[in-house]
Amino acid sequence: MSEKINVAEIFGANVFSDAVMRERLPEKVYKEVRRTIESGAEMSLATADVVANAMKDWAVERGATHYTHWFQPLTGITAEKHDSFVSAPVNGKTLLEFSGKNLIKGEPDASSFPSGGLRATFEARGYTAWDCTSPAFLKEDATGKILCIPTAFCSYTGEALDKKTPLLRSMEALSDQAIRILRLFGNTSATRVTPSVGPEQEYFLIDREKYLQRKDLIYAGRTLFGASAPKGQELEDHYFGTIRERIGAFMKDLNIELWKLGIPAKTQHNEVAPAQHELAPIYEEANIATDHNQLVMETMKKVAGRHGMHCLLNEKPFAGVNGSGKHNNWSLISDDGINMLDPGKTPHENIQFLLVLACIIKAVDVHADLLRESAADVGNDHRLGANEAPPAIISIFLGAQLEDVVKQLVETGEATSSLKEGKLDTGVHSLPVLAKDATDRNRTSPFAFTGNKFEFRMVGSSDSIASPNTTLNAIVAEAFCEAADLLETADDFDAAVHDLIKKYLTEHQRVIFNGNGYSEEWVAEAERRGLPNIRTMVDAIPALTTDKAVSLYEKFGIFTKAELMSRAEVLYETYAKAINIEALTMIDMAGKQIIPAVISYTTELASSMTAVTEACPEADVSVQKELLLEVSALLSETKVALSALQGLQSDGVAIPDAKAMAHFYKEEVVPAMAALRAPVDKLEMLVDKEYWPMPSYGDLIFEV
Repeated sequence: MSEKINVAEIFGANVFSDAVMRERLPEKVYKEVRRTIESGAEMSLATADVVANAMKDWAVERGATHYTHWFQPLTGITAEKHDSFVSAPVNGKTLLEFSGKNLIKGEPDASSFPSGGLRATFEARGYTAWDCTSPAFLKEDATGKILCIPTAFCSYTGEALDKKTPLLRSMEALSDQAIRILRLFGNTSATRVTPSVGPEQEYFLIDREKYLQRKDLIYAGRTLFGASAPKGQELEDHYFGTIRERIGAFMKDLNIELWKLGIPAKTQHNEVAPAQHELAPIYEEANIATDHNQLVMETMKKVAGRHGMHCLLNEKPFAGVNGSGKHNNWSLISDDGINMLDPGKTPHENIQFLLVLACIIKAVDVHADLLRESAADVGNDHRLGANEAPPAIISIFLGAQLEDVVKQLVETGEATSSLKEGKLDTGVHSLPVLAKDATDRNRTSPFAFTGNKFEFRMVGSSDSIASPNTTLNAIVAEAFCEAADLLETADDFDAAVHDLIKKYLTEHQRVIFNGNGYSEEWVAEAERRGLPNIRTMVDAIPALTTDKAVSLYEKFGIFTKAELMSRAEVLYETYAKAINIEALTMIDMAGKQIIPAVISYTTELASSMTAVTEACPEADVSVQKELLLEVSALLSETKVALSALQGLQSDGVAIPDAKAMAHFYKEEVVPAMAALRAPVDKLEMLVDKEYWPMPSYGDLIFEV
């Protein structure tokens, strides 16, 4: 019998939450902390000392011995350095100490994290700064219980070296401009608008013993060789299918761990591909959702290990079946409870919503290249545009109801009606008649309106959601700002807002597309409309450093030009290094495992032919001979392709410029890797399984 789980009791048990602060802090101190969180007011060191002591006592009572400033450098994962609460011994005894100074600031080595040239190797000082808007929490693992303090990370000279700092800057910028929009419509109660985010996380689970037999999975996170299994996802029997016992046990433990961390894990199910699954949380403020999604990915890996499995977060771990993404659901919520993306029952009459919608459509059209870049990573190059995920072309799906309203405004200058919700009659008397939405969904759209939010479907499964949300916040802040600048000085507000909505929708309607994003016709139509089709990460990176991007980010204080240049440099380096690791792994596997295994097989095959003909000269060995010739030809092709890849890989690492190196790996090394994989995958289908040196796709995705 399974143990009883009291979710209400365990939820947030490991979080220094608002409720815990209210209980443990003096009222005056608690109110000052809330003012800092809500309005950015500076916190005094005396208050920080009180908070730090309460935080330490709470953590120690729960068994914590160390604390860490938990931050998100440009590696895309999290970082932590543990310090104990132990103070210098006096008379052979020690006290446990944690001051406000310890809480507010830490000092990791800034030269050891990617900086894109912002820091020289010998310039080591960097600072972590407490982000009090995201609650501290306890991590439990083999090292014990660690008090984790969410922080930003910056260089000695003040530049952001992390993903959180720009996100927080973008949230402030968006809030300031969104409040201006609300004020235009008479809202005087709202003081802050926050982007609310719900990231759906896709992942694969495979058996850990099999994982450890695949060097490509260990080093690169995805299979670099592998023939398709006889069965894939074509029967569509895995999606929403019954969750197997082993996977269910993992999901149960995962939920418990996440709930203890205050992460509102809500939905779990099997995804389309075999061995693929999804977890979706309830929406939270963007910075907290970002922190929590990092913890979700980390916890998935930890819990999978306990169950003898390994969690794969690479966007394309297996060729021929769907890869994994992370749908970033984004909306705007004011502190007086208004969802600025809620169209209401009659959106044609909701002028505030129509202005917000028009601004977002404009933002996405003007900055499609930046939005595409925000979802660019090495693994996503294998997924975007592959008819399993959104195309690489940015477009907006509005659905029938809003598309009809937009059409009315563009064509006649006035919207007089909205399509109504219908009723869905199943034809079965015992089933209820259901309310039917006025709009369907579109799974092929990269940026889809889904009722009261936009779903940015491009984000890769292994990525931090900080970058896409920073970009979304920034481009929408700019559009809101430009609209507010015009409307705040208008003599006739009603006429001005009406004209501005029509203007934005007319000028930027090219980005609206409700059809099949997978079709070749859409690719041609998008080109005709002038929409960018940025196919790879390397091609997307330049969007960061255009004059348009620099102007946007500097205007709102989100990035300096130097910070943007550094991020482009980091991304070029990341791409080149990732592909180099994949190339080296292929070289290692082909040279040390695959070619020797095939030679052993052909030797055995030739020996058996000789034995047969010696025993029976008239025996027909034509099949064996044909197989030997076919395998030998593929073996030769493999050796030639291996030599070519070895030469190119050596050439690539000698290129000193990060951008040139990234282009070389994309244009030369990636095709050479594909040329090596092709004969190897054919050999896997011919060589006796007894000789093949690694688990097959069938072993990996069906035997979990």
